[in-house]
Amino acid sequence: MFSLEKRCRYGANPLVEVICQLRFPEILSIASEPPAEFQDRIRADYPQFGKRLDVPAPRVTGGPGGYGLENQPATVNYQFSSQDGNWRVNLTSKFISLSCSQYTDWETFAAYLDKPLAAFIQIYHPAWFDRVGLRYVNAVSRRELGLEGVRFSSLIAPCYLGPLAHQDVSEMNTSRCTVDLETAIRGGCRVKLHAGPGYLHRPGKDDKEVRFVLDMDLFMPGSVPVNLSAGALQTLHSQAFSIFRGAITQELHEAMKPEKG
Repeated sequence: MFSLEKRCRYGANPLVEVICQLRFPEILSIASEPPAEFQDRIRADYPQFGKRLDVPAPRVTGGPGGYGLENQPATVNYQFSSQDGNWRVNLTSKFISLSCSQYTDWETFAAYLDKPLAAFIQIYHPAWFDRVGLRYVNAVSRRELGLEGVRFSSLIAPCYLGPLAHQDVSEMNTSRCTVDLETAIRGGCRVKLHAGPGYLHRPGKDDKEVRFVLDMDLFMPGSVPVNLSAGALQTLHSQAFSIFRGAITQELHEAMKPEKG
């Protein structure tokens, strides 16, 4: 599952989104009044503003013979985006996140995170972080890599393919085959993995190609001190490549044009 090869960058990067999210004990002032000071601190990099209400699914209550549904309160979600829309900061009373749809390297991502995270800590003084997470959503396109006609079993490690790893299982005739795993990894971290063929859904684009999706959610649970959050993110990042590299074959690695990184 893990590769010991050195980290590299890919010229044909399969990442479609990278998300960093830090959850904290609820801060009511974020929901009760607009985060104007926070916006002022980050507006040069994230000039576009939006707001929406996130409504969670109803909670099941009661027991056998008396089940019911209880509506949950909506959460105000403030969104601050870069001019090109590739970078987005989301702030609610329970989390702050940064997402990127044009990821190049960790150093650039970390630099974009520094200012909003520092502003959030200085303004709202969170007690600690309940969860520090990094999520990498990969969608491997055989068409873009010049690998049309090549089976996923030649590109992806068998443990991520399930029955599709067997030659007598037809990709074309299989409508669903996914692998889901949550496990502990080094450094007190955990990872949730979702892997399998699927379509890439993007606004305004009708993509009919079946890609191989590898969704990796690495996180550090528990009460992470605020002053250790940067180190926690570095620990998570350091393990992401070894998981991804362990999930792909040498053929796919070479097709994605590896570069020193």
